[in-house]
Amino acid sequence: MSQYGAIIAGTGSFVPEKRLTNDDLSKMVDTNDEWIVQRTGIRERRVVSEGESTATLATAAARKALEAAGIEPKDLDLIVCGTISGEMVFPSTACFVAAALGLNSTPAFDISAACSGFLYTLQTGVSFIKSGLYRNVLVIGAETLSRLTDYTDRGSCILFGDGAGALVLQRSPDPKLGVIYSSLHADGHGWEMLCCKPGSRHPIGEALLAERNQYMKIRGREVYKFAVQRFEELIEDALRKCELKPEDVSLIVPHQVNQRIIDSAMHKLGLGMEKAYVNIDKYGNTSAASIPIAFDEAVRAGKINPGDVIVMVAFGAGLTWANAVVRM
Repeated sequence: MSQYGAIIAGTGSFVPEKRLTNDDLSKMVDTNDEWIVQRTGIRERRVVSEGESTATLATAAARKALEAAGIEPKDLDLIVCGTISGEMVFPSTACFVAAALGLNSTPAFDISAACSGFLYTLQTGVSFIKSGLYRNVLVIGAETLSRLTDYTDRGSCILFGDGAGALVLQRSPDPKLGVIYSSLHADGHGWEMLCCKPGSRHPIGEALLAERNQYMKIRGREVYKFAVQRFEELIEDALRKCELKPEDVSLIVPHQVNQRIIDSAMHKLGLGMEKAYVNIDKYGNTSAASIPIAFDEAVRAGKINPGDVIVMVAFGAGLTWANAVVRM
């Protein structure tokens, strides 16, 4: 066991001003507000405007987290960003964030694990701190999924939004505080359930564009079953490994994938919905950004306080799934 803890010293989030409502989407594809709300719980989502990008959202969230932690960018030892809609293919979005923060030698890199990306990023930052190598690590989840969304596909375009969330992790002498447990998982055999194909396997060209494969593809029913199953397993694993009872958990912060999925999983676990922080109605599915946005909102709303035990769970393309337990 590490002699150090990795505590959450500050949180921040940022979403674009522009709203894309269900009524707006009904003018683009054959859908309506009632249909979308009933199946997903989403009422609107935020999307970037000209001049905004994954890095600008990430930087804004990072500045808020740094302010909350009471530290300056120069105090950071590392920046890690979880994203599947990065600023460019390369360099990493984290490098753009570091530059925007005025840094010129701080290590920075991205992690790609789709909707599980923030928890992968979190555990990476925690590991650097618990190893004793770093004291202050900025972890970010940021997405502009509107850039990858096919707004002619009524089954997928209703789901996704843009935003960013960030946490500042700090070394603590108490290993029983902060992120006390996490687990990461992946099964690449299920990649076709959720994917965005451009890359070395599917180079950008006429064939790819003709099938509109430059955009995200999703098999909704298969993803629904996968997410409900993993949600339950991840919560049960967190409770078992940390020797917690359901009543010991102050709040569950899930990836904001679908209101029905969250409702179903919480019901099967015998947990009341008041135990889950949900904001999907406002932002839709923001992939790697969803958990840190929700976590920051919960902190600022007074729903997360010192001494609380928080469980985070995520599942997404890869297929990937992950959890984390935090003692505040």
